[in-house]
Amino acid sequence: MMDNLRAASNHVVLKILLGLIILSFVLTGVGNYLIGGGGDYAAKVNGDEISRAQLERAYNSERSRQQQMLGDQFSQLASNEGYMQQMRQQALSQLIDETLLDQYVKELNIAIGDDQIKQAIFNQQAFQTNGKFDNAKYNGLIGSMGFTADQYAEALRKQLATQQLINSVANTDFMLKGETDKLVGLVSQQRQIRQATIDVNALAAKQSVTADEIGQYYQQHKNSFMAPEQYRVSYIKLDAASMQSAASDADIQSWYDQHKADYSQPQRSRFSVIQTKTQADADAVLAQLKNGGDFAALAKEKSIDPISARKGGDMGWLEPGTTPDELKNANLTQKGQLSGVIKSSVGFLIVRLDDVQAEQVKPLAEVRDAVAQKVKQEKAVDTFYKLQQKVSEAASNDNESLAGAEQAAGVKATETGWFNRDSVPQDLDFDQVKQAIFNGGLVGENGAPGNNSDIITVDGDRAFVLRINEHKPEAVKALDEVKGQIADTLKHDKAEQQAKAQADKILADLKAGKQDAFTAAGLSFGESKTVDRNTQDPVAQAAFNLPQPEAAHPSFGVSEDMQGNVVLLVLDKVSVGSMPQGQVDQMVKGVTQNNAQIAFEALLQSLRKEAKIKYGAAAQMQ
Repeated sequence: MMDNLRAASNHVVLKILLGLIILSFVLTGVGNYLIGGGGDYAAKVNGDEISRAQLERAYNSERSRQQQMLGDQFSQLASNEGYMQQMRQQALSQLIDETLLDQYVKELNIAIGDDQIKQAIFNQQAFQTNGKFDNAKYNGLIGSMGFTADQYAEALRKQLATQQLINSVANTDFMLKGETDKLVGLVSQQRQIRQATIDVNALAAKQSVTADEIGQYYQQHKNSFMAPEQYRVSYIKLDAASMQSAASDADIQSWYDQHKADYSQPQRSRFSVIQTKTQADADAVLAQLKNGGDFAALAKEKSIDPISARKGGDMGWLEPGTTPDELKNANLTQKGQLSGVIKSSVGFLIVRLDDVQAEQVKPLAEVRDAVAQKVKQEKAVDTFYKLQQKVSEAASNDNESLAGAEQAAGVKATETGWFNRDSVPQDLDFDQVKQAIFNGGLVGENGAPGNNSDIITVDGDRAFVLRINEHKPEAVKALDEVKGQIADTLKHDKAEQQAKAQADKILADLKAGKQDAFTAAGLSFGESKTVDRNTQDPVAQAAFNLPQPEAAHPSFGVSEDMQGNVVLLVLDKVSVGSMPQGQVDQMVKGVTQNNAQIAFEALLQSLRKEAKIKYGAAAQMQ
């Protein structure tokens, strides 16, 4: 069997099993090898039963893992019965793989000694305290999972034996130095090429097409010439910004009197504070202050608040809204007044009131321009809403035109030209307006005008009323509209075919050692350039598909460049590049890991092919 392990593809089971640690393996289902199920089983593998309990635990474990990983997105997936059934089948498939591996371990007589089990238990961090094995922690944890020490050891023995099998497959692949050198040489290979370009656009300019060719192409490709749905619209726009008028002195004074708080600075107080851990420390500091001690010096020396201590206790100017309750409740009213010891959530405080600044109100003369602008804006918005109501009523009362709305608004409606969803006029380029136009509710029958829209408010200070004057549904463009486009396409196609045919003939001559056709076409190869496998260019990629040149005989080929021109290609030289050792090591590691995964997949496929697997009722969605 092991001779056939190198012939499959990547398998997620290897990744999962290689990443398992002993405890997590036990918690997610190994213990169920020791806990029997009822007659309602999930599967029987070569006679060994996988119980409903085993499947439910594996399924719930995967469900919890995905829920934690996907968060809110998982609730949507969980409502999909097919997705959850697939998850259940994957959980069962993994259990079957584990059972097959367990059986194969027994067949190979892989044995795990008691000393290995003890060492594995001692090495588990989950059973350690301060880096040392904790027997009480070990017994408590496995006991909470329903295991005795013997049961856990037996489950662990199975896991270690399976891990030994995995390692025997995964760790045996390697690359010889010669293989590595060949792979490095192949990956880092460089090629020197020259190229001659047949300009397809230049050839296209010389082509001709007939009316019949254009007509035939049009009939065969009508779906490529669809004209999008189009509209012509009339609309009235109301804009509060355009409705501003001069503000009178009386209006300015009135607004200022009603909004003085906006131009006031409330009373401010400046405090200094000393913060201590204990009341005894605070009492001692307070005694020193009462005996003439310097507040700033004591704050720097004694306060445990590093920010205010550096400033001698100074907390800066505080307004009522930013003053802590402890300072407010100290009821300090006189400059230089000292509090007693204040208990707070951060320790004990001693506070001094350093200064008080009375409320200050900016005079109207100082803020007149700003107040005038506020008055104009509010009057404009008020006018805007009143006019909006009038226009809305007029548009509703005369629903067959915007004449009434025009009269109410005092402006003529603006008419647009034809536009589609991708070319909306800038004045109408708002989501609310576009939704009203394109949702179909304003379109009349057979393209005729429909009804006026309701008032559409945008950003709170603009509004629209509109109606669709004309509507064209999506349709195939007329031949006259697209025949120029078709002619260009046909000419380009003909030129491309001519270029490829010309290139094929020249290529055959070049391979035969002849230059006549190449010279007659007015072509010449450009300067030599070196490309590698990472060069993102179709010509360079084509160079790596050419056979290696022999002695004085280069290899020739044909490709296309990124502009669609046909390119004749000559490969002059192939050389081996270099690769940093770190990159070589990483490449070798990737190859060997991939081979190990292939080997493990082949092992599982072989075991499944030879096994007798019978599915029970518990395998179905519950």
